[in-house]
Amino acid sequence: MVAVFWLVNAVLDIYWWLVIISVVLSWLYAFNVVNPSNQFVRMIGGFVHDMTEPVLGRIRRFMPNLGTVDISPIVLLLAITFLQIFIATTVRPAVLAY
Repeated sequence: MVAVFWLVNAVLDIYWWLVIISVVLSWLYAFNVVNPSNQFVRMIGGFVHDMTEPVLGRIRRFMPNLGTVDISPIVLLLAITFLQIFIATTVRPAVLAY
């Protein structure tokens, strides 16, 4: 059972980093640091976008419109961190106690 909790935590960690990469790539695109027509950059950006956009899009539906500022990644990172802490401190000890 410990392996299941480890796996869930590892998946949440990987997704946390994908959100960070998505934010950094969006900044790099906005400031023309990377060339979006480069095939490698487009491939990485497309993968990260495809992985994060379904969740970020749902969060954006409930967030107020702040113009060009998008705080949905912050909300998602806070939710992931909350979920990891909740699993580690509440769910795991309750399940392993039996």
